[in-house]
Amino acid sequence: MKLRVIIAACAASLAAHSAGATGCSREIAMPVSANGASVIIDGTHVKGIYPDLLRSMAPKIGCQFTFVVVPRARQVAMFKSGTADLLAPASRTADRDQIGTFIPMINHRAMLISVKSSRAPIANAQELLARRELRVAVVRGFDYGEQYSALIEELQKQGRLFVEVDVIGVARLLNMGSADLTIMGPSLMAGAIRRDHRVQGLQEKLRTEAIPELPWRQSGAYLSNALKPEDFAILRDALEKAGKSNHVMEGYLHYFRPEVLTDSVRPRQ
Repeated sequence: MKLRVIIAACAASLAAHSAGATGCSREIAMPVSANGASVIIDGTHVKGIYPDLLRSMAPKIGCQFTFVVVPRARQVAMFKSGTADLLAPASRTADRDQIGTFIPMINHRAMLISVKSSRAPIANAQELLARRELRVAVVRGFDYGEQYSALIEELQKQGRLFVEVDVIGVARLLNMGSADLTIMGPSLMAGAIRRDHRVQGLQEKLRTEAIPELPWRQSGAYLSNALKPEDFAILRDALEKAGKSNHVMEGYLHYFRPEVLTDSVRPRQ
């Protein structure tokens, strides 16, 4: 069931308009899915790094944001179809650049994540493909670039891939031993583990490995190019200022210990 949540900024918006300030011409639609600490779904409340950012931004720019909770794949599909104005968090991809404008917030990288064991390290994608005994679980709709997509496609052909709708589904597979490793940002996994009692204690058992096919990349927000020019300009200016101020990196440090972020999240340069 979809969960509709509206950030109430009406009073602030009216105050801004009465003072002659410019505001958005309509509510800004942002579908969201649980995504580590970036987006946290807590009952009927949407919070986390990006909702917190928009909540603080709303009264300053005179805009309202409407959240609709959907699976990650549906979230991406809505942005591609033009029924979403804002996609966050998001990595930059060539496909998304055709329909939206990317505003970087942080630098991050996906890593191989597994339960600690005595197996030999995996140095690159080719070694992972050669280790056919290892079962891999990923989240549908996650995209870490062309090399990631090619790797996932090959794992699918080999019959070694589990595809889940969210991070906690992947965490449960690792915890039960039904999957051997996953590919995602370590902070996503840490955030999911912290919020689900069924996988308590898993974080301390995890091992992370970097491979060259999953390099450092920018992550941030996409604005739909279909927005009215005046709305687009307001939102782009506000998000650019937030990115340059490292507001999102500060959010990560609020939710995670620095050692969780060391190898996978860096401030925007």
